[in-house]
Amino acid sequence: MTERPMTAPRVRRTATTLADGRELIYFDDSEPYLSGAQSRTVSDERPLHDRPTAGTMRLDALTGDWVSIADHRQNRTFLPPTDECPLCPSGGGTMPSEIPAHEYDVVVFENRFPSFASGSTAVGSTAVGSSANPLLAHAPALGRCEVVCFTSDHDASFSSLSPARVRTVVDVWADRTRELSALDAVEHVFPFENRGEEIGVTLHHPHGQIYAYPFVPARTASLLRAATEHHQATGRLLGADLLAAELEAASRVVIRGAAWTVYVPYAARWPVEVHLVPNRDVPDLVALNDDERDELAEVYLDLLHRLDRYYEAPDGAPIALPYIAGWHQAPVRRGRDVSRLHLQVM
Repeated sequence: MTERPMTAPRVRRTATTLADGRELIYFDDSEPYLSGAQSRTVSDERPLHDRPTAGTMRLDALTGDWVSIADHRQNRTFLPPTDECPLCPSGGGTMPSEIPAHEYDVVVFENRFPSFASGSTAVGSTAVGSSANPLLAHAPALGRCEVVCFTSDHDASFSSLSPARVRTVVDVWADRTRELSALDAVEHVFPFENRGEEIGVTLHHPHGQIYAYPFVPARTASLLRAATEHHQATGRLLGADLLAAELEAASRVVIRGAAWTVYVPYAARWPVEVHLVPNRDVPDLVALNDDERDELAEVYLDLLHRLDRYYEAPDGAPIALPYIAGWHQAPVRRGRDVSRLHLQVM
């Protein structure tokens, strides 16, 4: 178990391992753990099998996209009762959870049912498989999938967190982006959150995920192509020019802060879609300074509260909006000079 403060003394980071060898990291922003007055010493005593290994990717010859084949995910936990939630602290339910501690602030751990997992070779190497038919290429699904638990409160939601806790989550996203980007197999890091059974959530406990891909996903590749073409033609960043255009039009701007702006994109594809963008050109979450991280916590909460008031029940009560929120960052090894960070909520 290793402990170290992050942005001292705001968050203390403590890394440990679960019974099957997967990494788990506590990010503490409250006492007695923040100061180190009390250490994280609880061990995972579950009789788990060996840690998950990399599955398989197959190349879709029609699109050129890699597709992860993760049949083991069929066995993942599906809408358990509250007392069997695997994301709650251990000791509060009828069975041990993924988190050995009896309380926590924010926790990150390697997914027990990952689409991508660690291994020894990467896509683009000799690991890419040949077959009798060249249209049926395959490769190991290397990379990493992590779960981010925003709070130990099972009945909370991201929008109910305090600004201080959201600030911790922002630091966690940046920490994980930095560390996952350093892995040899990883080409792109994508933090996201899904809320609501309507869009496929299988655990109600407030949490998000981070996918560290061994390739640049299709949407990111598409964003990168457009950004590269715009930069070659104008010498400017596409994301910055889009922000300037939205600010000039003004009709779709939802929130405008000193460091962040929220707007409905001109060509929105979803019934509800907004983009949250930094006012400064930054490629990823790691590049955000302290002031930008502070304001992000406030602006993102404001946005989520607005979204939760968007629809009303027949009695006039607000309806918690199901959504997907994903951070689009620069790929790890290419296009960083033309990419611009933004969050898409839909």
